[in-house]
Amino acid sequence: MAACGPEPVLRYQNKVVIVTGGTKGIGEAVLKLFVKNGASVVFCSKEKSASDLENELREYGPGSAIYVSCDVRKENEIKRLIEITVNAFGQIDCLVNNAGWHPPEQKIDDTSAEDFHDLLNLNLVGYFLAAKYALPHLRKTQGNIINISSLVGIIGQKHAIPYVATKGAITAMTKAMAIDESQYNVRVNSISPGNIWTPLWEELSSHVADPEAMILGGKNAQLLGRMGTAEECAKAVLYLAADATFCTGIDLLLTGGAELNYGSKNQQKPRSSIYN
Repeated sequence: MAACGPEPVLRYQNKVVIVTGGTKGIGEAVLKLFVKNGASVVFCSKEKSASDLENELREYGPGSAIYVSCDVRKENEIKRLIEITVNAFGQIDCLVNNAGWHPPEQKIDDTSAEDFHDLLNLNLVGYFLAAKYALPHLRKTQGNIINISSLVGIIGQKHAIPYVATKGAITAMTKAMAIDESQYNVRVNSISPGNIWTPLWEELSSHVADPEAMILGGKNAQLLGRMGTAEECAKAVLYLAADATFCTGIDLLLTGGAELNYGSKNQQKPRSSIYN
């Protein structure tokens, strides 16, 4: 008989986790890793069904996952998501706010107030509301919240004012929320990924004239010479949830060093072209 190795250590066994925007990219990787580590995960998106992913997750056990259709721009649907989770599992230990979108290029002259409001509701207000309704339950378990922000919320990004504004606000909100919730021993942290290869990155590159050049530029922006992976993001999320028990109010940079060193950043136009 072949010798059996030691049982794998389950880092989030018997914990209950909500992951918003969990059907692809970083969210999908996060929920798979939590299930693999013994958690019961409720994941959501605004799609009506994710049965294929639910079936796939059964192979990742020993944890489990259920899908709930939820548009995080709608307060009543967020309330319903929290209620379903508590009714199914009796508690909430971790909220991963991940649902969001990076629009294609948005120059300020071409961006309406309505466009800005829509992105704020999705990327920022949705995070706020999910936290608001999960917190009464997280306080009981002394749980934690992890907000997925972005490096551009710190360093900025060309032609992305609304998106950058939402991500900078997420990072700031995380710190304020960490202060208020410390009295309940609820930790609140954020992660700011840099260039992570996801379906969203692939979609954005498809909108430009030379996708290959854009992807190469995305890789070269990191000191490590590559983009990060969704799985690497998931490991960072699990670390904050399970291991970083003395961390609250931090923003963990997951960037491959993209924010370091000098680079060519001059965007000045020749004076003659300004006046012509």
